[in-house]
Amino acid sequence: MVGRHAARSRRAALTALGALVLTALPSAVSAAPPTTPEPQRVSARTLGADKAPTHVLRAMERDLRLTPEQAAARLVNEAEAGTRAGMLRNTLGDRFAGAWVGGATSAELTVATTDAADTAAIEAQGAKAAVVRKGLGELRAVKEKLDAAAVRRQTPRTPVWYVDVRTNRVMVQATSESAASAFVEAAGVEGQDVGVRISPHRPRVLEDLVGGDAYYINGQARCSVGFSVTQDDQQGFATAGHCGDPGDTTTGFNEAAQGTFRASTFPGKDMAWVGVNADWTATPDVRAQNGQTVQIAGSVEALVGASVCRSGSTTGWRCGVIRQHDTSVSYPEGIVDGVTETTACAEGGDSGGPFVAGTQAQGVTSGGSGDCAVGGTTFYQPVNPLLSDFGLTLTTTSASAGTPAPQDNAAADAWAAGRVYEVGATVSHAGLRYRCLQNHQAQGVWSPENTPALWQRV
Repeated sequence: MVGRHAARSRRAALTALGALVLTALPSAVSAAPPTTPEPQRVSARTLGADKAPTHVLRAMERDLRLTPEQAAARLVNEAEAGTRAGMLRNTLGDRFAGAWVGGATSAELTVATTDAADTAAIEAQGAKAAVVRKGLGELRAVKEKLDAAAVRRQTPRTPVWYVDVRTNRVMVQATSESAASAFVEAAGVEGQDVGVRISPHRPRVLEDLVGGDAYYINGQARCSVGFSVTQDDQQGFATAGHCGDPGDTTTGFNEAAQGTFRASTFPGKDMAWVGVNADWTATPDVRAQNGQTVQIAGSVEALVGASVCRSGSTTGWRCGVIRQHDTSVSYPEGIVDGVTETTACAEGGDSGGPFVAGTQAQGVTSGGSGDCAVGGTTFYQPVNPLLSDFGLTLTTTSASAGTPAPQDNAAADAWAAGRVYEVGATVSHAGLRYRCLQNHQAQGVWSPENTPALWQRV
């Protein structure tokens, strides 16, 4: 479903390539209305999961076939699971092999380790232990070999590869067994480290300052607004890189002059941002069902198996679940690394639109296969790398965090609002040391001593 915009100069240049010890947190809640004691609901409260917008819950009920009680319980459980998984990841170190949630209400958290001796520690946090052969670092090393091979050869018949923590393997999606075998052999990886999923589907980019609203590029192609962002005093929005090149001009859903692409990366990554003129104001809103909006509170990354909803100017408000993070996709225009695969459907024109988990920003729509009539697969560019690469601050319901502090400055060890942190990062704040539990961009109200859902004192 590649539109006219994807056929511009960048396609010509790319023809050769072919067009993822906790004592204050609860165990999972049931499908009944949550009754977890308030002191134990710290993660859900921090992430706004205990007061989810009605339009998020209703869309989850529709697309995931849940009851209202199940939808509400699921968001709470997913918020709590993220913190527990982060603590266990920091405890296990190199033995950590991934984490995921399961069940209709995401009440089942599984944490994988390479050492059976970790089982008791994992179960003490209310999680199920899975003892596996390879740690997450080892799996990522295998995927990196596939990434390198994809640079040397065309991959139209092996369009997707990713780390699958649930099977403890790197998976290759291919149109045939022979195509998968050739790709694996070219990468020089062992067969037991790689699984194959045969599928005829080949993802394509979804062409053709409220997240999800339409905007137009150079008066021709259409994409969708992602999340509102700022850079110093410049307001704008994040979107997909394949939607435009630096210097391309945009008009809004009302066809009024809007802004200019300030930066864009595609392929490799699929990220861009547009700086808007004074007629447009950045808001924390994302378009939901029937003209309603969801307000973004932050960018805490959800686990594999968690529910996500997306908004787009073609198909509106749709929900699904996260299949896996750290996926590589070979589009006809080139390879994109580090995207997340979901079961939420999308169609042409939805590109660039926002993915949210509850009220947490997850990423912007990149591409996919299938459609919303028969179901499909989508990929989104995670928002935290986008914010970090371009030096942007996500617009949220909390006070403005300001411009992100440089990652390599003299005060890099000090916690700073606006900076993007990954699991395991350590910071100093108010004379104490803390370790990050979940990937996120720091908000001004999320200082480490106030957010045990995101930070662990060390």
